[in-house]
Amino acid sequence: MKIVARNKKAFHDFEILEKYEAGLVLEGSEVKAIRAGKVNLKDSFVKFVKGEPFVFGMHISHLDSSNPHFRPDEKRARKLLLHKKEINKLLGKTTEKGYTVVPLKLYFNDRNRAKLEIALAKGKTLHDKRQALKKKIMEREARAMLKDY
Repeated sequence: MKIVARNKKAFHDFEILEKYEAGLVLEGSEVKAIRAGKVNLKDSFVKFVKGEPFVFGMHISHLDSSNPHFRPDEKRARKLLLHKKEINKLLGKTTEKGYTVVPLKLYFNDRNRAKLEIALAKGKTLHDKRQALKKKIMEREARAMLKDY
């Protein structure tokens, strides 16, 4: 499994509850651009349109070597491929207050298919973010102490 892009901001802003693996509907040279690492997941989110999941805000840049006449929109909405049970479960949870679906990482699986790991998440408050940061600093200091010991 080759990880191409991560959404570090999602781990900071959200509490991750459940993770799912979703396929992507891509056009033209987007797969080559993903392999080249020209992807940004920072401000992306998943939204349901007519009962189907789409990822919005995922930026896939154009390649210089691709056809200049056929250039799909870099920030277009891309459809996610999930099982019907997973879609219904996520759709039911996102209608509740405070829950959302965010993309975590984009990678190629063992069969060389582009996959997007998405998660059902709940937004963190400022207090929770501060607590998580303190915990992270304490763990880092403990590791450094053990390493010096």
